[in-house]
Amino acid sequence: MSDLPPRDDHADRPADPDDAFEDIVGAETDRDPDLAVIEAGSRTLRTQAGPPESGVPARPADPEVDRALREVETELAGRWGETKLEPSVSRIAALMDVLGEPQRAYPSIHITGTNGKTSTARMIEALFSAFDLRTGRYTSPHVQSITERISLDGAPIEAERFVEAYQDIKPYVEMVDSQQEYRLSFFEVLTGMAYAAFADAPVDVAVVEVGMGGSWDATNVIDGSVAVITPIDLDHTDRLGDTPGEIAKEKSGIIKQDATVIMAQQPVDAAQVLLKKAVEVDATVAREGLEFGVVSRQVAVGGQLLTLRGLGGEYEEVFLPLHGEHQAHNAAVALAAVEAFFGIGSQHARPLDIDAIRKAFATVSSPGRLEVVRRSPTVVLDAAHNPAGARATSAAISEVFDFSRLIGVVGASDDKDVKGLLEAFEPIFAEVVVTQNSSHRAMDADTLAGLAVEVFGDDRVQVEPRLDDALEAAITLAEEEGEYAGGGVLVTGSVITVGEARLLLGRG
Repeated sequence: MSDLPPRDDHADRPADPDDAFEDIVGAETDRDPDLAVIEAGSRTLRTQAGPPESGVPARPADPEVDRALREVETELAGRWGETKLEPSVSRIAALMDVLGEPQRAYPSIHITGTNGKTSTARMIEALFSAFDLRTGRYTSPHVQSITERISLDGAPIEAERFVEAYQDIKPYVEMVDSQQEYRLSFFEVLTGMAYAAFADAPVDVAVVEVGMGGSWDATNVIDGSVAVITPIDLDHTDRLGDTPGEIAKEKSGIIKQDATVIMAQQPVDAAQVLLKKAVEVDATVAREGLEFGVVSRQVAVGGQLLTLRGLGGEYEEVFLPLHGEHQAHNAAVALAAVEAFFGIGSQHARPLDIDAIRKAFATVSSPGRLEVVRRSPTVVLDAAHNPAGARATSAAISEVFDFSRLIGVVGASDDKDVKGLLEAFEPIFAEVVVTQNSSHRAMDADTLAGLAVEVFGDDRVQVEPRLDDALEAAITLAEEEGEYAGGGVLVTGSVITVGEARLLLGRG
C-alpha cells in the first residue's frame, strides 16, 4: 500500500463550469464507494504541472511464395486451434527459452480487454511511428491474411518473411513439442514467430495484443512496462468467467511489477479487480475519465475531430479517420499509453508534440471496423461479435450514416452470445439476412435464423447459407427504395464473416 497521504487533485484549482473535462471527472467519480478503499492504496499516474491504407495484404503474386505460405498455413492449421486451450504458459516459456528469450530484446506495451484491442494497438503503433520508433505489432485474429498478425514498421510482414520466420523457429518448435505433454498450439507458434521476428528486425518497441484473457495467454511471457486494459465486458464466458469482475481477474494477469496501467472506463466490479492487482504489484494507474479522457468530439467527413486530455495536457484538433464514440475512447487510451511509455506523468510533464500526434492519428486505419467498402448502396463491414461490440457499432451507425433503410448481413460463431448480438442490432436493422462463414466455428445459418426470428420476427428475416448469396440478397433489399433513397448494408457478426465479405466485395 502506498504511504502517500490522500490528496484532493483539484483543491488548488478554481472550478470552471466550462471545462468539459471536469464533467468527465464528475461523472467518473460517481461510483461505488468500495473503490475508494482500493484507490487509496494505489499510486495514480498524473501530470505534474486523407483516408489511410487498410493494411490488409492480398495473396502473394508470386506462385512459389504463395505455395510456401500455404504450406506454412497448413502446418499451423494442423495444431490446436485458437479456441482449444490448455491454460498454461509453460510451453511458450519453453519455446522462448530455447530461442534465447527474444521477447526481452525490446520494451513492450501489452493490451488486453474485451473490445477495442486491435484498433487501440494500431493507434499506439501509429503514434510510435510518428516519433521515429521502429515498431512491431502482434494482433489477432486476422481479417483476411495470416500475415496481418505480425507487423513491422506499421505494415504486415511480407509473405516471404512470414515463411522465413516460421522456418527459423520450426526446429525449436519441434524440440519443445517433443518435451511437452501437448504440442505447441497454432497461437503459441505464431506468438513465438512474432517475438523472434521483432528481435531480428530489431524493433524499438513491441505492441502486443493478447489472444484471450491474460494470465495464461501465450503472449504473457513479456514484461510489458505499460499494460493497457480496454473495456471489459462479457465474452468467452465459458473460459474467463460470468461477470466483468471474474473476467477482469484473468485479464489483470498482464499487470506486472512496477508497470504502468492505462485503464479504459470499466464496470465497477472489473475496476475493483484491476486496481487491487495494481496495488499488489505496486503498479501505477492512469484511469480514463480521471487522469486522461476524451474532452470533446465532433463528427467530421471521414471520421471525427477530437480534443483529448492526455497525461501531459490537452491535444486539440486531432482528426481520427475512424467512426464511433468507442474509437474516440480507444484514441484516448492509446495516447495515454504512449505518453506513459515516454515517462509523461511519472518523470516529467511535457506533452508530446501536437503536430506529431495529429499526423499519427490521421494515418490510422482499422480494417473491418466500420469500414465502407462500397457505395450505392453503401456497404459497411464491422467485426462486432459480442453484444457490447454490437451496441457500440449500432450507436456509431446511427450517428454517422443517414440510412433510410439498413439491411444486416449476420454470420456469427456458435460460441458467442448471438441472441444478445442480434438484440443490439435490432433497432437499426430494417431486415436481416442470416448466413454463415466458412469457419468450423460458424453457427449454422438455420440455427441462427431461429434466433433471429425470436428477435426480429419472421417477416424481417431472410436465410442465405452462402455468404455471396447473402450479400447479393442484402444489396437487393437495400436498393428497393431506389438508387438515391439512402439504403445501406452492414455485414457483421464475426471477424471471419467480415474478412470473407471483404474478399467477395473485391478488397484484398
